[in-house]
Amino acid sequence: MSKKVTMQDIANKLNISKNSVSQALRGKEGVSEETRQLVIKTAKEMGYTYVGNRNSFSQQEKKGSIGLIATDVAFSLKNFFGEIFLSIEREASQKGKYLHIQSINKEQKENLILPPFIEQKQVDGILVISHISNAYIQKVLDTGIPTVLVDHHHPNLEADAILTNNRFGAYLAVQHLIELGHRDIAFVGKIDYSPSYEERFEGYLLALKEYGIEPREEIIFRNAIEEEEEVVGYVQSLDKQPTAWFCVNDGFGFFVLSALKQLGMNIPNDVSVCSYDNGQLSQLSSPKTTTVDIDLNLYGKRAVEMLFWRMENRDEPIQELLLTSKLIKRESTGVAPRG
Repeated sequence: MSKKVTMQDIANKLNISKNSVSQALRGKEGVSEETRQLVIKTAKEMGYTYVGNRNSFSQQEKKGSIGLIATDVAFSLKNFFGEIFLSIEREASQKGKYLHIQSINKEQKENLILPPFIEQKQVDGILVISHISNAYIQKVLDTGIPTVLVDHHHPNLEADAILTNNRFGAYLAVQHLIELGHRDIAFVGKIDYSPSYEERFEGYLLALKEYGIEPREEIIFRNAIEEEEEVVGYVQSLDKQPTAWFCVNDGFGFFVLSALKQLGMNIPNDVSVCSYDNGQLSQLSSPKTTTVDIDLNLYGKRAVEMLFWRMENRDEPIQELLLTSKLIKRESTGVAPRG
């Protein structure tokens, strides 16, 4: 007959005090959340049964948790993804789930190193924010844990995804410029950075096509680097300036505005600028930038709802949910100059 596992056995294995094990299992203060989760995990693995406070060990098992992962780069984009993170955290809490958050650095990405809470299947579901790499996301999916992709999708990734309708949002932005009389409309962005950016480029091309405007390769910067000096170089390299610019995000929009002003151009009398995301940069720029708005709070809310649905309906077909975008007209766009 096997020996009954005690708190002291758990303490010995983790090299901590028996009191710390007791506090962790009873849900008391005095130990970090990381230690608490480690104790609970170890207790499960060792076959320990805690029959004390019903609101601690058993409650944590009942409550469960979900995980959220994203690259360091995505976490650094606080104005965009920060709002989505907060919305997800708020929604998960309301639904009674603890949220594990982990940033994925370059080494983890390249070597396909999963966070411990995913590797050890400590979460009931996973949200992957933005693009990491298809190989990395596939390894997450291979764990079998229900997973929802947020602001990313790919034909080879069999996972639910929540997205914005980037094509239509970009189409509306470029249509706005065309209806103001613009025909020479430049594009700037790095389209291979994410499917979202490529879809915005497709929306730009679709609007030009539907209005019978031939794209001009010399004013299309599809592999642009999002740095001020680089963007200034793109703008100043043109012999003939376009009358309008469509920028794949607000960062590029901010830099284009700066570059045009350095050339002594008046915005919007000489040239119009339109960007995407409706972040702080579009509102801080002078003049304020016409941009495409995304409801970031709704983004996070719908992501959690979709994940909870998937956790309860594992065998249902994969779904993609598209959220509509809205054009916000501001001072940076105006009627195309004549001649």
